[in-house]
Amino acid sequence: MAYKTYTTTALVCGTKNRNTADRSYLMFTREAGMLFAEAKSAREERSRQRYALQDFSLVRVSLVKGEAGWRVGSIEALKNYYHQAADKSARGSVVSVFRLLRRFLKGEEASPDLFDFAVASMDELAKEQEGRMFLQMVVQIKILAHLGYVDVKNVPAELLEANPSNITSFESEKSAKIIESLYTQAITVSHL
Repeated sequence: MAYKTYTTTALVCGTKNRNTADRSYLMFTREAGMLFAEAKSAREERSRQRYALQDFSLVRVSLVKGEAGWRVGSIEALKNYYHQAADKSARGSVVSVFRLLRRFLKGEEASPDLFDFAVASMDELAKEQEGRMFLQMVVQIKILAHLGYVDVKNVPAELLEANPSNITSFESEKSAKIIESLYTQAITVSHL
C-alpha cells in the first residue's frame, strides 16, 4: 500500500524521546495544523535528522501519513529562532510564543494565516529592538484572538491590523494595559 507524502513548512514546538533512539516531534505545520510526527533513530549520532529537528526551529519537512500516525521523511532546516535571537530577552520572547502555540493549538486543522503570522512574529521577536515585551504581548493576543480565546472587538483595531514589523509603533501605556488585561482574562477563562 502506497502512502501519500506531504511536504510543508513547520515550526518544531516540542520533542519527546521514544524507545532507544526514536523521537516524537510536536510540529505546527502550515497545511495540517498541530500534529505529532515520529522520527526513527533521530537521536543516534549518525542521524541526518538530528540537527535539523531541534526545538524552536522552522523546517521544511516531508511527512507521511500512515496507519499509526505521521512519520518524518526528509527534513531541511531553515532557521532556529532560539539560536538566532539577539539576546536573552529575545530568546525568552521566542520561547514564550512557542509555549503559547503548544498550549492552545490542538488538532490537525490547517491554519495558514496563523502559521504565516507566527513565522513573521518570530522573525521580529528574534531581533534586537525596543518594545519587545509589548510586541510579545500583542503577538500572543493576536494568536489567542485567532483561536477564539479573545473577543476581537476588545482589541484596539490598529493593533489587529498591524504587521509584526510595525506593532511597536502603536505602543502606549493605555494599549499595554488593555493588552495585558485581555491576556490575563484569556488565560483565566481558557482553563488550559
